[in-house]
Amino acid sequence: MTILVTGGAGFIGGNFVLDWLADCDELVINVDKLTYAGNLDTLQGLQEDTRHFFVRADIADREIIAQLLVEHKPRAVINFAAESHVDRSIHGPGHFIQTNVVGTFNLLESVRAYWNDLPAAEKMTFRFLHVSTDEVYGTLEADDPPFAETNSYEPNSPYSASKAASDHLVRAWHHTYGLPVLTTNCSNNYGPYHFPEKLIPLVILNALNGKPLPIYGDGQQIRDWLYVKDHCAAIRRVLEAGQVGETYNVGGWNEKANLDVVKTICSLLDELQPRADGQSYTEQISYVTDRPGHDRRYAIDATKLARELGWKPAETFESGIRKTVEWYLANQNWVSNVASGAYREWVLTQYGA
Repeated sequence: MTILVTGGAGFIGGNFVLDWLADCDELVINVDKLTYAGNLDTLQGLQEDTRHFFVRADIADREIIAQLLVEHKPRAVINFAAESHVDRSIHGPGHFIQTNVVGTFNLLESVRAYWNDLPAAEKMTFRFLHVSTDEVYGTLEADDPPFAETNSYEPNSPYSASKAASDHLVRAWHHTYGLPVLTTNCSNNYGPYHFPEKLIPLVILNALNGKPLPIYGDGQQIRDWLYVKDHCAAIRRVLEAGQVGETYNVGGWNEKANLDVVKTICSLLDELQPRADGQSYTEQISYVTDRPGHDRRYAIDATKLARELGWKPAETFESGIRKTVEWYLANQNWVSNVASGAYREWVLTQYGA
């Protein structure tokens, strides 16, 4: 048995591949374009593992994807591949349209052609699982209920709009062509191997390097924080037992203001690796101009996933953020390679431009 994972050298995809192979022996075909956020250092422990087959490729390349599908005959495709940083989408939306919309379209077409040619029994059990975000639902007011799967789509950034478009494509390929799809929409992930452009790893690295800890606006933007290992467990459960054509929201039940998240990280670093001058890392907090169109609050109602599939997060925010800070302190080689860009130099040497 084999699965094909796209974006499996990224943050969530990389954690999924590692957790999958820690739990079972099913072969993983791992396809990643290795853009700036795709990091093979994350998968270093799998270099000699015959259960892991890595291919540097773009999901928009139908020829390569078709070849991999026919050759390896996966029973499922799990699509993590995406451009995901809101700030980058504001400054360069074209890359997000190309990967998240055009890429998803081409991947769906490759998978549809493969699925159509499967024997009847294999067609029945095949799954295409599309990993998406809560940002497609827009923003919430302070007293609004969390996003449910029935919420309308109201994306507010180029990133969230591109992900909303990809979700609609997946839905349409199911309803029009019968492709057996599953969609998950998750809240903000955090944990090991997170590229340091996002809030939590950026704050940890800046704090340790004596740099300012940037807070957008007043820091009261609220997010629902989901430990990445919990997210991976939810995806495995949806793949195993999810109802074809359904969407499942995955959340951590941990709504926190950005400023509170940063202060929690500072407190943990004060405990685990105090500053040489004895001052708190909170002294490095710096407020910066808010980004355009910054959504005020996200929150996920994961009741459907708990009720129908029995999933709930194993980590509280307090336990998950401690594990995250401890991981970054214990994995300085990974961090330094990311910060210096050394991982990208290795990719150029290994794979070319």
